[in-house]
Amino acid sequence: MAANREGRLLRAIVTLVGNVTTARDHEAGMQVLVDESVALFDADAAGLLVFDPSSRLRIAASAGHHSGLLELLQLETGEGPCIEAARTGTAVSVPDIELSEARWPHFARAAVDVGYSAVHSIPLRVQGSVIGSLNLFRCAAGPFDLDDVAAARALADIATITITRQRTLDDAATTQAQLQAALDSRVAVEQAKGWIASRNRVDADAAFALLRDHARANGLPLAEVALAVTAGRITLGSPTPDR
Repeated sequence: MAANREGRLLRAIVTLVGNVTTARDHEAGMQVLVDESVALFDADAAGLLVFDPSSRLRIAASAGHHSGLLELLQLETGEGPCIEAARTGTAVSVPDIELSEARWPHFARAAVDVGYSAVHSIPLRVQGSVIGSLNLFRCAAGPFDLDDVAAARALADIATITITRQRTLDDAATTQAQLQAALDSRVAVEQAKGWIASRNRVDADAAFALLRDHARANGLPLAEVALAVTAGRITLGSPTPDR
């Protein structure tokens, strides 16, 4: 690989590693991955498939003529080298797509129709799991250069790390939000219990029973009823007059 290509590869790696701050940055990083793959690895198009949290493959990014449509076709028909690499964790190299029609009839015909003759699909592997595939398409038939394949594998590994890190950050943010919501709900319920207990001169258990029964009777979340009580929008129980 020439020096200028090595420099471009390093810049792509730096961009991928750095784009793990927000979801928007992460998506931009995935687009950089496919754009640079086209430029660096003698490819005419590239696509990136990743498994979503529901374990369904989706298109994360694409670059080049009709590459997104070819990825979508594979997802719809359940056949093709790109989804095979993602599902098996094994690289799939097809130097002449026209000869693969028996294996993937829908993909082969569509790829040839839009001008592609070769494809190399690299699984994105991490800790024994596969999270997707990086896919390189070329108009000319023939095997991909071994140095290009090795470099693409390295770039795919970096992409795998960044995707995994982003998912970890997303999971942590979701967990934090859920914990905060649970805490806010608990605080609201405790405040409402205190208000009801004071107004009705009952203990905390009886106050909670009033709160719970109203929520069940009206099909409302307990926290929502609690907030309504403390805001004075609803009144529960019958106040006991002072003696």
